[in-house]
Amino acid sequence: MRKTEENLQLPIHDWIFENLSDAVLFVDKEGQIVALNQSTHDLLQLQSDTKPYITDYLNLDSLTPTGKELMIRTKKKPEKLILLQSIQLGDYVCMLLKEGGLQANKESVVYSLNNMINGPYEGIVMYDGDKIVDCDQAFASLSGYNRSELLGESVLKIVHPNDHKKLIKSVESERTSSFTVKGIRKDGSDIYTEIIPEIINVKNNQLRIAIVRNITERVENEKQIEFMAYYDELTDLPNRNYFQKVLKDEIHSAILNSNKLAVHFIDLDYFKHINDTLGYHFGDRLLKSCADRLKRLFVEDVFIARVTGDEFLVLQRDVDKPEEAEEFAQKLINSFKQPLNVDGYEIYTSVSIGISLFPDLGDHASQLIKQADTAMHLIKEENKNDYQIFKTSLTEGFKERLTMENELHKAIKNQDFELFFQPQIEMKSKKIIGLEALCRWNHPEKGLIPPKEFIPLSEKTGLIVELGDWVIREACRQNKLWQDLGLPKVKVSVNLSARQFLQRDLVRNIESILNETGLDPQYLELEITESMAMSNEQFIIETLKGFQQLGVNVALDDFGTGYSSLKYISQFPLSKLKIDRLFIQNRTEQNVAIVKTIIHLSHSLNLKVIAEGVENEEDLLFLNGENCDEVQGFYFSKPVPVKEVDLLFNKKLS
Repeated sequence: MRKTEENLQLPIHDWIFENLSDAVLFVDKEGQIVALNQSTHDLLQLQSDTKPYITDYLNLDSLTPTGKELMIRTKKKPEKLILLQSIQLGDYVCMLLKEGGLQANKESVVYSLNNMINGPYEGIVMYDGDKIVDCDQAFASLSGYNRSELLGESVLKIVHPNDHKKLIKSVESERTSSFTVKGIRKDGSDIYTEIIPEIINVKNNQLRIAIVRNITERVENEKQIEFMAYYDELTDLPNRNYFQKVLKDEIHSAILNSNKLAVHFIDLDYFKHINDTLGYHFGDRLLKSCADRLKRLFVEDVFIARVTGDEFLVLQRDVDKPEEAEEFAQKLINSFKQPLNVDGYEIYTSVSIGISLFPDLGDHASQLIKQADTAMHLIKEENKNDYQIFKTSLTEGFKERLTMENELHKAIKNQDFELFFQPQIEMKSKKIIGLEALCRWNHPEKGLIPPKEFIPLSEKTGLIVELGDWVIREACRQNKLWQDLGLPKVKVSVNLSARQFLQRDLVRNIESILNETGLDPQYLELEITESMAMSNEQFIIETLKGFQQLGVNVALDDFGTGYSSLKYISQFPLSKLKIDRLFIQNRTEQNVAIVKTIIHLSHSLNLKVIAEGVENEEDLLFLNGENCDEVQGFYFSKPVPVKEVDLLFNKKLS
């Protein structure tokens, strides 16, 4: 006990005064503390002043005792709330003090809020406006701070800026409904909390005490569920659901603002072949690489999503005219001209794009997506590496295509196909040195159907592998039969489709066919296109080396129309380059230069050169003058059925 005046007689026994657990003190009419016990000294943290005044420690408006319990604040930082009762005892005012913050309110608050929470609370905080008055250790632990670091600080310090308005609105409201805020721990990490507030009255002011619950795990689970619902896990792009949602909103906005939109449906060319050949794990990494390239196009007016497999959707906003959509589609196509790097491999791929326009072609999200999808499939069948704007007329042939697809399945089963052969002529000897096998569909009602009408469909349906195997087997069998009949031994040339070429067991299949038919491997030549050869360098080299070991020749078809990479033709074990008919039939100054370059390049690499599309004597003289090794075309013979091949060898070629 302390006494500020000597021989002061208190109206309380000294022993009781000194041993009371509650804080008790006496002040004179000036407010000077004349006596206090140890509990008061600890509660108010009094300094060793000779004449301390109670108003130096408590915010008292008056020293006049009321007999009522009041809640007042301490002046010393950090602030405390003190419950005070005072009575007049003689010439002095006796004050009874006890802590009035959480210590005094915690149990009652928890009890009053018990029906509002489902589960245990994790922390309690008392705040006045945005200032933290008091908190328990559990709340401090949630925030990552020490309790002493929080007292007197703004609660906004530990709340994410995006939720400041939400918290301030709650403080200013008379209602005490629960709400959630995103907090920021001392270490900068995020924490999601549920705040369940309760108002308490202190004099004329209102304080808030709130139970705080950590709901971070629940929020993160909800975010994961939302991510799964609206995002593609492999590429981190929005998925089809999210795209449709955004498209619907954009259509609504476009209607209000008289704007136009374009939907681009993108499909990777040859992806399934790569996936089937190199496995799904490699295919997944290729898709991620494609997605990363598309993400570079993220600008304000573009929204990109992955549909499924190798298909993507792009929403282009504010499209004033169709030409803008076409320009953007071409930009997409150009972005894939550079190879993709996947696990150290340079993978060349291209994209086919279908476009639908709002409001010109459709006014519903699902309709626009379907139209773009339709246009994409049509351009993929016809050309690949190109774009197509949807037109109503495009759907007119769908029924016919569906019918043809069903009939194609039956034709494969019944082997309603036959081979035609076009001779390949050596320029020096003027002799037939090869025959290119060309497949025809012998339709029971429509007659012979040319390849351009059913080969793309067979590729789309996957029937090309089975059909291609039949063509190779039949070509080898027929060539061996001719040789056994005494016709000159020449090569038979067969085109490989991309899907055939990317089969893992292709070399073994070819070997099996050669063994089955008895044809010497040197009399089989397989033709591949540049786009197929560029799809996967390592796999291509291994396959071509497999053919080389078998003794089978490989020609690179349509040379000059694709990438024409010197790197690849120098590395691949090829026997021949085939100049596309485009350069022969359209002999512009540039095309003539290209033909000369191809011939010179091929001879420098010890490769033979064959030109297709020779239709007149002028074509022949030009190629002869450039030392082209071999030619084929209508000038010598159109493709003929099996029964007419022997006549070709008897025909004098001049």
